[in-house]
Amino acid sequence: MYDTIIIGAGPAGLTAAIYLRRANKKVLLIEKEGIGGQIASSPLVENYPGFKAISGTELANNLYEQVEALDCEIAIEEVLEITKNKDVITDSNKYQAKSIIIATGCEYRKLNLENEEELIGSGIHFCVSCDGAFYKNKIVGVIGGGNSALINAISLADLCRKVIIIQDLDHLTGEEKYINEVKEKKNVEIILSSKVSKYLEENGLFKGIQINGEKDIELDGVFLSIGRIPTSKIFKDLVSIDNYGYIKSDDMNTNIDGIFVAGDVRTKNVRQLTTATNDGTIAAINAISYLK
Repeated sequence: MYDTIIIGAGPAGLTAAIYLRRANKKVLLIEKEGIGGQIASSPLVENYPGFKAISGTELANNLYEQVEALDCEIAIEEVLEITKNKDVITDSNKYQAKSIIIATGCEYRKLNLENEEELIGSGIHFCVSCDGAFYKNKIVGVIGGGNSALINAISLADLCRKVIIIQDLDHLTGEEKYINEVKEKKNVEIILSSKVSKYLEENGLFKGIQINGEKDIELDGVFLSIGRIPTSKIFKDLVSIDNYGYIKSDDMNTNIDGIFVAGDVRTKNVRQLTTATNDGTIAAINAISYLK
């Protein structure tokens, strides 16, 4: 029996573990893949307080070492189910907890093309605030036509020599104010009715994209802005989830007493590294209060 089981070892889950262990709670942190979440794949982080510059891998390792030093139990297993009695069933074990923090995060939606996974972080990116600075005065592509794609293109236009938006529909789907702002940028080109069919590479290095199976576009980098998929499917029959798959919560509490949520998997307007650690802090403090 654990005081708290945390599901997900990204920044939100790791931060929650730090607070709970410092409160002398018995904690199990469960992660199905790698420690650190999405930030671990970022080659450089320059917007996290206390560090002028640090790699995402190093930051994730620092968080992990801090949790490990507090003697937090960590299991690399995949959670398959949570019951209302707070039993946590994984692919290897069954655990019991007095409280649970769900911190499973989101996955960026991908194109699922050949060599995509290998090029992520080395030419293919998702987060402009994380990786946009690498492409100062260079040529980049933005895939997508919704609000996130347009906002990314606007930010990149202030850094890059040229930004090319590739949208598979015959129109942009974002808000009119963003569409107008993009069109005002002289270094932004919009290509509509075009689907990325291939990533171009040479000796393992990203070189650009091919659209519609015929036209090659040379790029220094590309930002996929086609949405995110919250990792919440296994919780849909347990906690309240909105129409987009995010767990409903304004204060890290869910509709089930003793089950909390933190990080990108919850409903929120801003999904950044700093807001993830903020969520982890609050979820842990809420859990401590609940355990009392």
